[in-house]
Amino acid sequence: MIEFLAFLVLGVVVGVIASTLGVGGGVVFVPALVVFFGFSQYTAQGTSLAVIVPTAIVGALAHGRRGRVDWRVAGLIASGGVVGGIAGSTLALSIDPELLRRLFAVLLVVVAVRLISR
Repeated sequence: MIEFLAFLVLGVVVGVIASTLGVGGGVVFVPALVVFFGFSQYTAQGTSLAVIVPTAIVGALAHGRRGRVDWRVAGLIASGGVVGGIAGSTLALSIDPELLRRLFAVLLVVVAVRLISR
């Protein structure tokens, strides 16, 4: 029961962060699932991707109602994202899980440094 509630709280927290700041929930979901729930890197990434779909839909619709989504651009980027998603998931599953975790950590550091330096 505790784990069930913890997952719900994680979903609420990440939903708020993702929709408020416009970040992909994976930036929070993946580390949380690995560190706090003991998921493997592969399972955390796969679970995060599945969870982000409804979160992104709800957030995009809310922003869209306020006229803050360029749907044409979103469609074009999404089309490329489908191809990239196939390639990226295939690549991720072929990489050693420890290396994948480290690459993800490097990505987070690079993004943080870029955000801070701006």
